[in-house]
Formats: sequence, structure tokens, C-alpha cells
Amino acid sequence: MYYETIFIVNPDISQENTENIINEFVAKVEKAGGRIVKREYWGVRPLAYSIAKRKRGHYVLLVTDGEPEALRALERAISLEERVIRSLTVKLDELSDAPSPLMRRKSSASEETAQEADGEAAA
Repeated sequence: MYYETIFIVNPDISQENTENIINEFVAKVEKAGGRIVKREYWGVRPLAYSIAKRKRGHYVLLVTDGEPEALRALERAISLEERVIRSLTVKLDELSDAPSPLMRRKSSASEETAQEADGEAAA
């Protein structure tokens, strides 16, 4: 079974500390017999609405594979972590190796910027 979990970490936390939180969650999933299939850090992004007077947050995507116990371990760890301000987990019908739409958009934007820079350098 594949499960996709997206969670938002308090924006006052540094990116390094956010990575530490993610690593803790990954360790708990692996300890419960699951594995992380996909892990993406989407960066600090604006929230659709204010949560606890915050307008931004660190967005993270984790796709897990394994028994429901592994998912419960992840959800419990997220619920106990006070620096996580929101989370959502959904069951996936099929797993895709492609990057998430957000990461594709981010990489295509950076490629366009690189191409523009190359074009300016050639001129």
C-alpha cells in the first residue's frame, strides 16, 4: 500500500531543522517496517489561509510503502510534533516515479531561467 503524506512545518523553523524533523519521521516509518518511496521538500510557500497567525510554511511530501502500522507510526509522530502545523495523508492507487507537479513546475522554471542566462551570455 502506498500513502502520500504532505505536511507543513512552522516557517519560523530553519530549513536544516525541517530536514531533521523529516529524518525523524523517516526513521519512525522504517522502524515500523515501512519505507519511504519518495521524499520532496517543496520549500517555504504561502499558505492558502492563515494557520496560528502564520502565512507561510515549509511544505514536505513523503510517499510511504508498507503496512498500516508504518503509516500509523508516521501520523502519530506528526501529531506529536508541535512544529508541524498541518498534515494530510491519502492512499495512492498507483505509484509514479515522476516528480510531483510542484517539483516539475519548479525545475522547469529553473531551466527557463538557466536558458535565459545562457542566451544573454551568448549575446
